[in-house]
Amino acid sequence: MTLWFESALLQKGWSDGVRIVVSNGAISHLQTGAAPAPGDERHAIAIPGLCNVHSHAFQRGMAGLAEIRGPANDNFWTWREVMYRFLDRLTPEDIEAIAAQAYVEMLERGFTRVGEFHYLHHDPAGAPYANIAELAERIVAATRETGIGLTLLPVFYAHSNFGGAPPVPGQRRFLNDVDQFARLLEASRKAIGPLGDANLGVAPHSLRAVTPDELSRVISLVPRGPVHIHAAEQTKEVDDCVAWSGARPVDWLLDNASVDERWCLVHATHLAPEETQRLAQSGAVAGLCPITEANLGDGVFPADGYLAHRGVFGIGTDSNVQIDPPGELRAMEYAQRLTHRSRNVLASAAGRSTGRELFDGAISGGARALGTSPAGICDGASADLVSLDSDHPALVGRRGDALLDSWIFAGGGVDCVWRGGKKWVSGGRHAERGPIRNRYARAMMRLLA
Repeated sequence: MTLWFESALLQKGWSDGVRIVVSNGAISHLQTGAAPAPGDERHAIAIPGLCNVHSHAFQRGMAGLAEIRGPANDNFWTWREVMYRFLDRLTPEDIEAIAAQAYVEMLERGFTRVGEFHYLHHDPAGAPYANIAELAERIVAATRETGIGLTLLPVFYAHSNFGGAPPVPGQRRFLNDVDQFARLLEASRKAIGPLGDANLGVAPHSLRAVTPDELSRVISLVPRGPVHIHAAEQTKEVDDCVAWSGARPVDWLLDNASVDERWCLVHATHLAPEETQRLAQSGAVAGLCPITEANLGDGVFPADGYLAHRGVFGIGTDSNVQIDPPGELRAMEYAQRLTHRSRNVLASAAGRSTGRELFDGAISGGARALGTSPAGICDGASADLVSLDSDHPALVGRRGDALLDSWIFAGGGVDCVWRGGKKWVSGGRHAERGPIRNRYARAMMRLLA
């Protein structure tokens, strides 16, 4: 298969007249300054597909259900109670249906790989299924049906707070000891095998959910895969960590866990200035989810200082309250504008495009976080491509970096998406949208009855 684009954002930058030959799901030959040949499939604008570094797919089904103010101050902890009540009713079939709907939306909007932070393991009573990887296999089935790339991150969760505090009833579907988790992990490895290019990592949920010994043992189970962990999302979490250990969460991890380029610290919202610099210099990825962080009232990540120290970041949809890759990047920049009362805060120098720098950062950091390489459109890379709708009013007449600035800050749609060389989205619609949406709707009607 050969694709031809009037303009494409390659790993080396924008080029015109780009012919991309795809073989076995990867880019086997790349030519620039070329005219289209007979038989080439022709499009206007190509950009690389983005990695969604942090998703809880099942939460797509509860989007909008936690927007009623309670009797006390609403925050992450009150939202969490709504989430616990929602997941109590989910069957394996529901989880697969909701995940497939979320993955359709991700592809339609320009994500081509998802890091599924998968912590829903057991039945509603908290007992393991006869097949310990039943729910992991449901995630795999959803990715197979939709075509999205998968980095599966089974979550180890054992405690409700720092110091090994006993779990609370709402967490019963998450819980494992290390030995049982090792069996789950191995079963998950087998489950992703048929997907071909899926990756397996490991996700100790957070420092409040694991003890130091459990953290070390769990990480050792995947010696070369990605390691993802929630860190410093809430000020209460920071305060509790200091009370337990005398250190802030990110400082504790940097001092005790050999954090390096394999790691993705999700959120890392509440950092002291020295933590910000240390995290940037560690090579780890900050997994930022600005739309969810805003929805939950988490706070604002110190992106300006982090990027000044050459920190690496990726973007994720987390709770999937809204699935919108350019919206995540826009929210990241707008939070800085509101904080500093300034514009184009995250562009590194005068004359630099804010949209381009945000997009480039998300491409490289996302690939690192999800264990894929090389990143972007280049020879040997997976053919994960997105064509933008050049007729959209926000994109008409734009070229080069102005396309990204307009897509991120002014709107604009996705036309087609290829994942592993197969076209899954055409005219903005996923090939399996209809049956997946119908199955999702039936599940939600039952769950919300």
